[in-house]
Amino acid sequence: MESYSTVALVAFLLVMISLSCFGKAADQKVFGASFIFGDSLVDAGNNNYFPTLSKANIAPNGIDFKASGGKPTGRYTNGRTIGDIVGEELGAPNYAVPFLDPNSTAKEKLSGVNYASGGGGIMNATGRIFVNRLGMDIQIDYFNITRKQFDQSMGASKARDYIMKRSFFSVTIGANDFLNNYLLPVLSIGARISQSPDSFVNDMIEHLRGQLTRLYQLDARKFVVGNVGPIGCIPYQKTINQLNEDECVELPNKLAVQYNARLKDLVAELNDNLPGATFVLANVYDMVLELIINYKKHGFTTASKACCGNGGQFAGIIPCGPTSSMCSDRDKHVFWDPYHPSEAANLIIAKQLLDGDTKVISPMNLRQLRDH
Repeated sequence: MESYSTVALVAFLLVMISLSCFGKAADQKVFGASFIFGDSLVDAGNNNYFPTLSKANIAPNGIDFKASGGKPTGRYTNGRTIGDIVGEELGAPNYAVPFLDPNSTAKEKLSGVNYASGGGGIMNATGRIFVNRLGMDIQIDYFNITRKQFDQSMGASKARDYIMKRSFFSVTIGANDFLNNYLLPVLSIGARISQSPDSFVNDMIEHLRGQLTRLYQLDARKFVVGNVGPIGCIPYQKTINQLNEDECVELPNKLAVQYNARLKDLVAELNDNLPGATFVLANVYDMVLELIINYKKHGFTTASKACCGNGGQFAGIIPCGPTSSMCSDRDKHVFWDPYHPSEAANLIIAKQLLDGDTKVISPMNLRQLRDH
């Protein structure tokens, strides 16, 4: 009798444990795919596959990227991008693969595809200085190809459900529209020749509205859109303008703030007007500026000097490459090169995107968006 009771008790406990585990699994949203659009801040290697002056597939870029054994992959940093870190934290089985990578598999693409391109922007003219790059319009054209591939591999109904309910779309773009378009020297090809700041920012917003709406029409529903960071504070701008360590260039930051205010209104408008969509706005400007101002609090020794680069007080003129000087304490520099954050800085920003409050990401953070 005692033996029977023991067996019955063990069986009961096993059933309860299995039901408990099932309940947790049922409650937890399973990560679908991460579709990444943008510029060199999140490019995972698309620029490797066409001729362009904007490339990062040369050492020592990627020196701390464990997945490649420290070899360059085309990421414009020493390790992981923000997109890589966010994907890891949200449960993606692998990094979003570059769309142009001929060796990527259909299975890998189900976890996510990266369309970002160094030099790319909202406006099609942005980045002409690099000869070739993928602008936002082309990136969406490429997603349309992926969208059709999902239909073929999963069936139209399952693919639509997978993309609408289990996947999200991150858009990190806009900085190049100022740095490599509007702010280029007037005697060159910058848009300042013909447009006021108000007119140019308005064009950016109009184009982005159309681009995000087009993604919605292709079944995108969960969006995170980053605003433009304090581009007047990057080592390149500080170096060419011969600023002190605690100074930033006023005009680029002023343009970023102007654009960001319009972007905030656009995100609110799209949330109101596109049924079933959730647009989350990432306040990259304030996150990065806080990191630059309070760099010591975050464990950095400098927020002005590039770890990898050459030229001027802040090593901010020549991009990172084999002949560049490189710091030994890479995790102590906010900036990896004259333009891009280090992996250590990316980790701090990604953490705020994942778990931050509405001051840095609203109306919800990325963990909440995944489960929304």
